[in-house]
Amino acid sequence: MTGSAGRGASFRTRLDVFITKAERIHHGDIEALHHTRVASRRLRELLPTLELDADAARTLGARLKKVTRRLGVVRELDVLAMMIDALERDHRFSPAALRLVGAAVAESRDAERERLAEKLPVAKLERLARALERAARHIDSNEGQCSRRSPGPRQSWTLALQARVSHRASRARSAIEAAGVVYLPDRLHGARIAVKKLRYAVELLSEARHRPLTPDVATLKQAQDLLGRLHDLEGLINRAREVQASTAPPDLLAWRRLESLVRALDDDCRRLHARYVRDRARLIAVTHRVEATRPQPASAGHLAAS
Repeated sequence: MTGSAGRGASFRTRLDVFITKAERIHHGDIEALHHTRVASRRLRELLPTLELDADAARTLGARLKKVTRRLGVVRELDVLAMMIDALERDHRFSPAALRLVGAAVAESRDAERERLAEKLPVAKLERLARALERAARHIDSNEGQCSRRSPGPRQSWTLALQARVSHRASRARSAIEAAGVVYLPDRLHGARIAVKKLRYAVELLSEARHRPLTPDVATLKQAQDLLGRLHDLEGLINRAREVQASTAPPDLLAWRRLESLVRALDDDCRRLHARYVRDRARLIAVTHRVEATRPQPASAGHLAAS
């Protein structure tokens, strides 16, 4: 990743995505909702490294976290709906059972979208966007004043990002080790979140250094995607179990179809988990490598361009 990598530029890049995509989350735009949520996570990762008032940074972080969580509920249901559509083309899964689960997911998604519009209306998003814009102007102002005096601010930001990466690497390694090699969905979900946060931090550091992304970032992304798929399959199993339990009056044929679906989904979970365990040592090695990386001074050319 190349290009300008000052605090202000990094913040504005992510803020622009957040503002642009947030405008469409109440129009049923699945991808816009997803990108808004990702942008909110990336902004939260960046905020602690910026020269903002500590209370202001915490407040913005807390407001963004609420957005992430609100969007997350709908996003998980969007993903389940897309998974069901894809699984309908796989002969291993009962179409009748998928239709039953799909109807339940669609009902929940409609309800959660209504709740999202109530709890996170456009006006609230606009107020948050304005607060983030004010923070961006403050960062730009400070960066402009400091860069004329010395290259210190750029180096101090790189140090702050490195400290963030080291912290995230340690947390990710602990989460991976806590998950162990036994199939424990909750702990694996914790490992996925920790790996995702580490990946975001490493990407920020690479951007600040004007360095291309390393193969280690690809390894983190692959692990995140695999564990994400595993989490989504677990969510679908839970939904199928809920439909199974709520069938009234009892329908033995429907129950058997749902049980067949659960078994097939569980088989996929076990296969994915085996792949994760196979690559687990390589993932732990990545956390050690990125934690040990030390800040590199920016070149004179980069300083002159900043």
